[in-house]
Amino acid sequence: MSKKLSRVERDRRIQTFEAVIIERVSVRFDGNHVTPRFTYLPSSALSDLAQAPSIVRLAGQVPVSAERVTFAYGLAFGSYAFNVRIGDSPVQTFWLEGGQTTPPISLVAPPPPATSAEVARQYFGLGYTHILPLGLDHILFVVGIFLLSARWRSVLLQVSTFTVAHSITLGLTMYGIVSLPARVVEPMIALSIAYVAIENVVTNDLKPWRLALVFSFGLLHGMGFAGVLRELGLPRSQFLTALLTFNAGVEAGQLTVVALAFGMVAYWQRNSLTYRRFIVQPASIAIALAGLYWTVQRIM
Repeated sequence: MSKKLSRVERDRRIQTFEAVIIERVSVRFDGNHVTPRFTYLPSSALSDLAQAPSIVRLAGQVPVSAERVTFAYGLAFGSYAFNVRIGDSPVQTFWLEGGQTTPPISLVAPPPPATSAEVARQYFGLGYTHILPLGLDHILFVVGIFLLSARWRSVLLQVSTFTVAHSITLGLTMYGIVSLPARVVEPMIALSIAYVAIENVVTNDLKPWRLALVFSFGLLHGMGFAGVLRELGLPRSQFLTALLTFNAGVEAGQLTVVALAFGMVAYWQRNSLTYRRFIVQPASIAIALAGLYWTVQRIM
């Protein structure tokens, strides 16, 4: 078991990475590299909470005649959203892979405010890709729901219950009405994955408490989706449009997962005993182990 770092020790370790971060960050104005200054704001400067996040800021002087800027971060792994706001212009979001460089971003002609259709298209896509292919934990939860029973009624009841629940907390969290810290939400999401998978092994009937638990777990997943939206940044003028279309994209991603799952096991579902023995039980055990691993990992 690894020892949890104190806030002081965490601050000290982050500050030791200053030279590495500066070396692996690439900021270019009109193709010319500029070395930014490293400024570290420890969590104690932002909050009294022991586990409050810290902030690393990169600052510098923009050349007077600069017209375009690009950014890359060589220490990044996987996909992440890079948000840019120039003056009072709308936020521009670029999805980057690892050390990929952004396209040139204009400093002299920021984009006009996005239309409702453009915002809807962008956030629907972000919601969909948060499930497929990026949301492995949410994918496994939906597959766990699907595996309980081969009957459409069981799947639709569970998916509908989950949808209603996470839609509620997604909206309430984004409007600041409810809130839980990520260190609570993320382990609970992982535990919910393990639970539905373990229940699939011990029963094949849709019990009333299963729907109640799926609803409860959906509330947690909604808070997880809200965390993603916070990182992306919602446009103030199109807040509701972005929120609704992101949620619609999440739903489309979940339905795609269910459709793919049906297609993959349709042949085996003809024989319920064979389907349960060779598909449901092995897959549920694998999902449960993944959920338990993530639970421990996120707590640590």
